[in-house]
Amino acid sequence: METNDSIIKSFLTYSKSQRIGILLFFGIIILVQGIYFFYDFTIKETIDKEQFKWLANQSTIDSLKGNNKNYKPTIYPFNPNFITDFKGYKLGMSVDEIDRLLAFRNQNKFVNSAEEFQAVTKVSDSLLRTFSPYFKFPDWVTNKKNSFQTFAKKDFSKPEKVIVMDINEASKEDLMKVYGIGDKISDRILGEKQKYGAFVSIEQMNDIWGLSPEVIEKLKTSFVIKSTVNAKKININNASVKELSQFPFFRYQLAKDIVIYRTMKGEIKIEDLTKIKGFPVEKIKIIALYLEF
Repeated sequence: METNDSIIKSFLTYSKSQRIGILLFFGIIILVQGIYFFYDFTIKETIDKEQFKWLANQSTIDSLKGNNKNYKPTIYPFNPNFITDFKGYKLGMSVDEIDRLLAFRNQNKFVNSAEEFQAVTKVSDSLLRTFSPYFKFPDWVTNKKNSFQTFAKKDFSKPEKVIVMDINEASKEDLMKVYGIGDKISDRILGEKQKYGAFVSIEQMNDIWGLSPEVIEKLKTSFVIKSTVNAKKININNASVKELSQFPFFRYQLAKDIVIYRTMKGEIKIEDLTKIKGFPVEKIKIIALYLEF
């Protein structure tokens, strides 16, 4: 009893504002304990009305998906040469099959039929049947058969005579008749001819930038070297260093070495060319035709 009285007495020793503060503090503690004891803090998932409708129909949607296993996406006509990775994936092609097609196209080649497409990509017959009816090729491909039938009516019993002409007399138009030679390359060939006066060997085509080995072979079937009278020749025993350095096959240093060799050994003969330092021996047969001894 004395203990309670001492607590009350000590409480009364506080000022009025301190007593109010202590009472509020105890009141807050009791309130928090009561909320914690009586309130359910478990999280309740709220579902709006729209979501509830969707969930209510979920079983129906799942059943429709099960019944629609045979669904096939709509395929529109397309050119198989331009199938992308994503397009190929949608069609059911494997990564390797798509890569084979892309590698083939990177060579600037085209497939012109379902058979060629299968040969390039290695797709199975069953997969090819699913989308090959939608292949759409350019008109010139689809009409190729008709064009062939038209030409087939002609009489090919006698082979067409190929006219071979002197390349030194060929015009720009003559050169452009060769498949693979366009406007710029024909100008380049004529520029080289002007530099030398005339070609002395058809092998000089190998030195012209832009001519592939296949095009050079076609040139050889249509052109030959007949006359070299206009070839610009140079006397290797009398020409100065400056004159020799202006010869397309000679650099300035080689021109100097030729003059030095000529000064030390005397008159140069054709067999001496290989003894001169830096002389392009691999082209000696062509170079010799432009030289005078």
